[in-house]
Amino acid sequence: RFGKYNRTAPSGLHFKMPFWFETKEIIPVARTLKMEFGFGTAGSTNRDQTRPAEHEAEQSMITGDKNSALVEWVVQYRIDDPEAYLFRVRDPEDTMRDASESVMREVVGDRTVDEVITIGRQSIETEALVKLQTLIDSYGLGLKIDQLQLKNVNPPRPVQSSFNEVNQAQQQRAEQINVANGLYNKAVPRTMGEADQKISSAEGDKLKRVNEATGDAERFLALYKEYERAP
Repeated sequence: RFGKYNRTAPSGLHFKMPFWFETKEIIPVARTLKMEFGFGTAGSTNRDQTRPAEHEAEQSMITGDKNSALVEWVVQYRIDDPEAYLFRVRDPEDTMRDASESVMREVVGDRTVDEVITIGRQSIETEALVKLQTLIDSYGLGLKIDQLQLKNVNPPRPVQSSFNEVNQAQQQRAEQINVANGLYNKAVPRTMGEADQKISSAEGDKLKRVNEATGDAERFLALYKEYERAP
């Protein structure tokens, strides 16, 4: 009203003063929005979702061990505070986009290239989401991050074929180890079971022979006692 924030109204029928006194902004607070970094989905309607001219620059990053990696990721978010979204920052979506890229470069820069490309993806997503939400809250953007997900993470294009060969060799090695472990797990318990069975059978034979010998000895002693009474 008169150029200043006046109220936030829920969906439904509402009345306002004529446009020269009051204006309105309809904010999609119930909609999940998306930003893509390093790539773009064709036909997207959100102008802030992707910047084709910046894809190559966005995805190119340096890891903690001074290697290069091409990182693509997606941020899903909602407008959580319409007043802050409209009035506290001039361009909240542009600010969040820059913040997301900054956070991702920081998190990737703390890890080796192997962690970034293989085993560290989940930890990168978790840490980047927490840091990004903290940064957004400190800026007062009025946005809430629902999910941060890594998409394609690759080494630089000139070495991708060599890196893929290494990954394939590692996968084959892991597969052969799993096969060997499976054979081991199948053969060893069976052998141990056969050994236990033979041991149990031997112990049964031992007990049987001891009992028979004890019975024979007791019977002989009983006969001998009677013999002593009446030779």
